[in-house]
Amino acid sequence: MHEHAPHHAAPLPSLRLTARQAIAAITDSYTELTPTTAAPAPTPPADGPLGWYGYDASRERARARTGEDESVLTARATIGGTEAVVLSFEFGYLGGSLGERTGDRLEAAYTTAREQRLPLVSLIATGGSRMQEGMRALSQLQRVAGQSALNRAAGLPQIAVLRDPTTGGGWATLGAGADVILALPGAQVGFAGSRVRPPDADPAAYSAEGQFAAGQVDAVVPADELRATLQRWLHLLAETPRPSGEPPLPAPPPSALGTTGLPETGWDAVIRARATDRPRAESYLRAYFDDWEELSGDRCGGRDPGMRCGFGHRAGRTIAFAAQCGTATRPAGFRTATRLIRLADRLGLPVLTLVDTPGAANDADAERTGAGAAIADTFAALASARVPVTSLLIGEGGSGGALALAAPGRLWATPDSYFSVIAPEMAAAILKRGTDEIQHTADQLRIRPQDLLELGVIRGIVDPDPDPDGIIDPDPGGG
Repeated sequence: MHEHAPHHAAPLPSLRLTARQAIAAITDSYTELTPTTAAPAPTPPADGPLGWYGYDASRERARARTGEDESVLTARATIGGTEAVVLSFEFGYLGGSLGERTGDRLEAAYTTAREQRLPLVSLIATGGSRMQEGMRALSQLQRVAGQSALNRAAGLPQIAVLRDPTTGGGWATLGAGADVILALPGAQVGFAGSRVRPPDADPAAYSAEGQFAAGQVDAVVPADELRATLQRWLHLLAETPRPSGEPPLPAPPPSALGTTGLPETGWDAVIRARATDRPRAESYLRAYFDDWEELSGDRCGGRDPGMRCGFGHRAGRTIAFAAQCGTATRPAGFRTATRLIRLADRLGLPVLTLVDTPGAANDADAERTGAGAAIADTFAALASARVPVTSLLIGEGGSGGALALAAPGRLWATPDSYFSVIAPEMAAAILKRGTDEIQHTADQLRIRPQDLLELGVIRGIVDPDPDPDGIIDPDPGGG
């Protein structure tokens, strides 16, 4: 073990810091982990398992140049008061490549995290697997993936920071396999390294910014903000475990922020929900949480700005959220929400969903990118969640696109919302009714909050009172 005292003037975690500098830049203090084995390790063959001529000499030069004897440094660290296991790649040591001894250190780090119930933070800078060790090196990716799966099953969060470069198997395991992925601006990120890409490849696709746009990275974080960002994420995700088997308390439904009176007709409900000045997801998130951090992207190539997902603090505890923003929800939005719900379920954190959409996007691109499958997966995630999910209808409840985010049996509504099997205009068109009958159709559909309560679709109508079970009179004046 090597003790490192707290520091106060650490360098910023820029793209090409050494492994030790990168750890120092984001931690309060750290203790280096030293891998141990039950028996002395056998003497490795000359020039590695392949007998690659000059490999031993290359490692000796890397050791002399960097002061490290492998491409990764592992440590137990304190980050903003939260304990974590941190692993940091030394790119100066053979390009931060993964070999068998790298795998030994990574496995030991994951094991320590499990044994001590700690989150794991990866500071990645690697060109991929070490070709001088051939398939013995490549197989370390399976080893890392297996360890990551064990930590995932144990309910321990994993956060990756993508430095420059993050390519090959390091990206495809430690990076893309993490729960939260942060990247430094300008970092090269991609499965293909710079020397093996097609000659006409768009370089933007292999950048941190390009991967963020494609929904593969949660945030591109400036170097001077990374430390604080990691502190917030760890504070949100590394809560003290509850007694085994004890479910978390449900998230209370937010209080209503808009009008308090109930609509007289179904069409009145539609007009209110579609009003441009009605409070949207941003207003509800700000009123509900003390602070929060957001995930971004579906990890399948897409982002939907109309779906906001993340984790926030409220009254000293962490609550996950998935919030529709009033636009037609795209397949990437449903997949991002599904990702959020399943992550919260694995970490044992309650979920809040804010329902507000005219419906699922139904254009040709939405169909090509799997609208039906994405919606089905969100339904399945909610149906199978072991943690309590609370839902609040804050505006438009457009058919299945809204219902996919509505928790069965735990749905509330605001007075300026409606929920309908189909939009009144579409219902009238299907029934071959004229436009003058749309308002009557809206009444027939019984879509007002008070109708939904009477039909047993919602549990209650929230009012501005902070009482989580507060319900306003569903029938003022005999409406």
